[in-house]
Amino acid sequence: MSRKKLCIALAIIFAVNIIIISIVQLAPDADAVAYRQGSTGSVVRQIQTKLKNQAFYFGNIDGIYGRQTTTAVRNYQIRYGLKVDGICGNQTLSALGISAGASSSGSSNVNLLARIISAESRGEPYTGQVAVGAVILNRIKHPSFPNTMAGVIYQPGAFTAVTDGQFDKPVSESAYRAARDAINGWDPSGGAIYYFNPAKATSKWIWSRPLIVVIGTHRFCS
Repeated sequence: MSRKKLCIALAIIFAVNIIIISIVQLAPDADAVAYRQGSTGSVVRQIQTKLKNQAFYFGNIDGIYGRQTTTAVRNYQIRYGLKVDGICGNQTLSALGISAGASSSGSSNVNLLARIISAESRGEPYTGQVAVGAVILNRIKHPSFPNTMAGVIYQPGAFTAVTDGQFDKPVSESAYRAARDAINGWDPSGGAIYYFNPAKATSKWIWSRPLIVVIGTHRFCS
């Protein structure tokens, strides 16, 4: 190889190395994912929900990482032998069962769930709206129902709101919040796969389902 070609080859190798180093430096560090005081969003809501379900957090599930959330995270870390810093990094997120880069769900699923919640529980207390969303999610996991959100919601005869026009009406803001809370794990229904309004129910069969809880005008059943 001539001296000129050797110099060109070395220059190319050097340039490639510089590019690789630059990419590595600019690429996000997977271990750097962390949520701390001041963070907001759907993952923070997941953190709060998980901690609330385990009796570490007693505040509102509002997606705002404040002092109460920080304290709850610290107590959780102490309890499970994690680094105690009040920050939800990869290790704490993993212990909570939350994917480090997670969002609560695809936006399409959030929108779809919010639409059925709004249509089916408009005027119900907020807990009841979340419970309706939880029933949809419980059905997805249940072998007797379709295993997708769209499949459950559009299952023939499942929800009158889909066929009577309610499903196509504007979605309330609270329904979006309720959808995210349900997706993040809050289940006020207690694992129900059915619910109905006694004042409107036309099926005698639905009354045979074991009652779990009553929220607002809805009876939630297994």
